[in-house]
Amino acid sequence: MTLLSVRGLRVVIDGLHILHGVDLDVAATGVTALLGRNGAGKTTTAKALLGLVPRTGSVRLAGTELSAMPTHLIARQGIGYAPEDRGVFAGLTVAENLRLAERDAEPAYQLVHELFPELKQRRRQLAGTLSGGQQQMVAIGRTLLNGNRLIIADEPTKGLAPKIVAEVAEALARVAERVPVLLVEQNLALVRRIAGPCAVLADGRTAHQGPTADLLADEEAARRLLGVGIHRPPKEAS
Repeated sequence: MTLLSVRGLRVVIDGLHILHGVDLDVAATGVTALLGRNGAGKTTTAKALLGLVPRTGSVRLAGTELSAMPTHLIARQGIGYAPEDRGVFAGLTVAENLRLAERDAEPAYQLVHELFPELKQRRRQLAGTLSGGQQQMVAIGRTLLNGNRLIIADEPTKGLAPKIVAEVAEALARVAERVPVLLVEQNLALVRRIAGPCAVLADGRTAHQGPTADLLADEEAARRLLGVGIHRPPKEAS
């Protein structure tokens, strides 16, 4: 089933056409990946869904049209956003960063601390002193406080060490068991591990939609759409 349906999404900024008509379906469960080469329009698409950039087209969340809503009303419809730069306030503690994101009368701290126990342990630590992976947990944790129906995670593993990437991947997989995730990501090993369906952008348009496993199993298609060869994990010995 589809939770978020996007049709004909276009973005023009300062006369520059960035998105030329993106179509996108986000599944009602699990992780949907948004893929594409650098400059394909992935982050612009994420921002357009939230009304952070001027856009035209249709964006429907569970049947409700969002395209005419400002960003704060879109957030109240139940979309959480973990931005590419993580957006933590370095001079505030972990607890203060989370408190700023509270919207519901009873924020879901139990869920956040269940998924990210380290945030509870470090609640008095300044966010600017956290590792990149810990800051990413703060960014994702904020989206979980308010009973959101969808989380958009933009490049959550960018710039992280491989060990931390694995931790973030595990965290996202646990999150997606509770809340559907639209994952904007370049790390195909992570995408292969946790994503179900995917959409691929090319030059500001949707070039492909379908199961992630099928795309990554087709080396020619993956090279054509993503510009990379696919390194398959070694088979386990029987």
